[in-house]
Amino acid sequence: APIFGIDTDGRVNEWNQKAAEITGFGKDEVMGHDLVAEFISSDFKESVQAVLSNALLGENTANFEFPLYTKDGRPVEVLLNATPRIDSNGNLLGVVGVGQDITEKKLAEAELTRVADDLRTLIDTANAPIFGIDTRGRVNEWN
Repeated sequence: APIFGIDTDGRVNEWNQKAAEITGFGKDEVMGHDLVAEFISSDFKESVQAVLSNALLGENTANFEFPLYTKDGRPVEVLLNATPRIDSNGNLLGVVGVGQDITEKKLAEAELTRVADDLRTLIDTANAPIFGIDTRGRVNEWN
């Protein structure tokens, strides 16, 4: 899973191998850089910043979806959980984010929607009567 950390100023202080693998940005390229300002698309800067700011206030965020752009400009759909990072004395150090690359899942969902829409259009515009029945013989489709 891609894992990153930011300090209380929003600067990257942790970047694991999986984060480097899916983004193309090596650890040396991101450490100390402002995560939101430099690596989040303008459409999502505000919402990602809100999630990270909430974590800095002690609020966990689960299952937040956003695109993270790779070094070559491709979007990678990420499902993120953000949690405050606290030291052993209870001091806030920043935020740790654990993500999941859901790009393939999102592409499959989009394809499923497209196929369903195409089938609905085919049924609605067919030049022949089309009807369907359920297992009890009740009509459940009619064009």
